[in-house]
Amino acid sequence: MYIELNHPWLTGLNIKTILDIGAHTGKWAYTVHKLFKGARIYSFEPILESFEALKQRMSDIANHQAFNVALGDHSGEIEFHVCKFATSSSILPMTQLHKTAFPYSDGSTSIKVQITRLDDIVEKLEIEHNILIKIDVQGYEDKVIDGGEQTIKRAKVVIMEMSFQRLYENQPLFSDIYDKMIYLGFDYMGNLAQTINPFDGSILQEDAIFISKS
Repeated sequence: MYIELNHPWLTGLNIKTILDIGAHTGKWAYTVHKLFKGARIYSFEPILESFEALKQRMSDIANHQAFNVALGDHSGEIEFHVCKFATSSSILPMTQLHKTAFPYSDGSTSIKVQITRLDDIVEKLEIEHNILIKIDVQGYEDKVIDGGEQTIKRAKVVIMEMSFQRLYENQPLFSDIYDKMIYLGFDYMGNLAQTINPFDGSILQEDAIFISKS
């Protein structure tokens, strides 16, 4: 996920709450903290090793809270594929396209992680408008949205990694997620960055920007 975010259109939104879904080791969370120092940041990361690194990176930031959990459309326990290249880890198995385009990410082990719905966990948190939501969940975007519709509707801006080609089995593509976000009351406003297939130059993913119409 692109982390150079010091743009006037974003910093001028008076963001007070940040939901960092798919936090990894906290590079993105630390970046947005510097931009919105007064905002509360809630990070969600299912891989324990990454979660511990996240907590260490953000340990001096009083308004940050981290949760060692995956987000989706149900609560319970789920199988999670931890890749050698940790940021490629996902609930979904990797496709051959992913392995070919990024061979350093091939190879994974399966673990069990806790999963819950965004709407359920947000009920217990202190949430203040305006809300920025970042979603970087390696093909599980539709399930995060399905389990967090009410929370997402409250957001001012959503920045989400979305794919044009399937890098994970059965993952939704850009058009699927676009339709969901338009239905929830957002306008698509372009992207912050794109990921290119190094072999043929085709666009694989982008970090899409959605702004609430309300």
